Amino acid sequence: MFDNARARWRRAAPSPSLIAVALATLAMMVVVGCGSSDDSGSTSASTLPTSIGEGEGELNVIAWEGYTQPEWVKPFERATGCKVNAKYGGSSDEMVTLMRQGGGSQYDLVSASGDASVRLIRGGDVQPVNVDLIPGWRDFIPQLQSPAHNTVDGKHYGVSLQWGPNTLLYNTRDVPTRPTSWATIYDPAYKGKVTVPDNPIQIADAALYLSRTRPELGIRDPYSLNADQLDAAVELLKQQRPLVKKYWALASDEIDLFKNGDAVVGASWPYQTITLQADGAPVADLIPREGATGWADTWMMSSQARHPNCAYEWMKWISTPRVQAQQAISFGETPANTKACAYMDRIERGACAKYHANESTDYFDSIHFWRTPTSDCGGEGTDCTSYDEWQRKWTEVKG
Repeated sequence: MFDNARARWRRAAPSPSLIAVALATLAMMVVVGCGSSDDSGSTSASTLPTSIGEGEGELNVIAWEGYTQPEWVKPFERATGCKVNAKYGGSSDEMVTLMRQGGGSQYDLVSASGDASVRLIRGGDVQPVNVDLIPGWRDFIPQLQSPAHNTVDGKHYGVSLQWGPNTLLYNTRDVPTRPTSWATIYDPAYKGKVTVPDNPIQIADAALYLSRTRPELGIRDPYSLNADQLDAAVELLKQQRPLVKKYWALASDEIDLFKNGDAVVGASWPYQTITLQADGAPVADLIPREGATGWADTWMMSSQARHPNCAYEWMKWISTPRVQAQQAISFGETPANTKACAYMDRIERGACAKYHANESTDYFDSIHFWRTPTSDCGGEGTDCTSYDEWQRKWTEVKG
């Protein structure tokens, strides 16, 4: 049902010698990123690389802030010779836009969340990858080996990375009573002291809250909203608008707001909490009683990647238990690799349990992971609103 992404490349002009042609073809087969394509834009499994070639010396990535820390980037550069050039994306919309700039050849990889990955696959912006070249993939939790947000018709458009919930962050001095509900970020008592992400997918957070507080709306899935349900969520966000000090784009924006006292409550990620607490800020976070949305991220390779070998080396590196553990603790999220747990506890005592890396599937299943809203209700209906409508509504919310 999707237009599958593919790697595009040009063959050299044929040599008069059949032997030369055969040798050239054989060489191409062992270089990452080479393959043939048909008119539909699909790439068959037989055209995927079977080994990783020599690194190109450079790798350009779009990542969430905190995903390319020197702790694991510098050792990667030394081990592979691939210099990492990272640009932080403030939202999934921005990441999709950046991946499409310059014909898709400007960036090699993107750490796409579930509300971006399907759009990138459908748009032909990313290419299938051979997970057999990523040894750590075999140790991923089953839910993240071939999830619907990065695997289509048995083809893997990247490798899963980390996952986690969106949390309620608050200043423990200005909000001395521990909140229990998302109602806190809609409370007029905090007028001018609220901050939430600048992202249309924030509508899903409002919808999740309404699904518990206004059951008459009949919201069962915060990403599958009919017109009336969407309007209700948007109306709540419009009521929230006068309370918002700033809609944050980067995690560092929210960190600064809390450090400066410009915000005391907000929708956040564990990364902000960890960073603020390390700097001595009086903050804490929690998942409110209504539940939480969240992210399950994937490293995806551009269909026009100029440094595919370095891209494969990065996906291989970032999937190892040790690096998964480092990122999990640094960002405050849960690794995909089940073997990361032991490394996490070596870095920080009790970290494996703290970030739910040793739990059953119940915790994973309790999170409503980001997904691109579609008019067909994710294939389960016909009366849902599309992401284009969500984007227009979000513009209305911000005014």
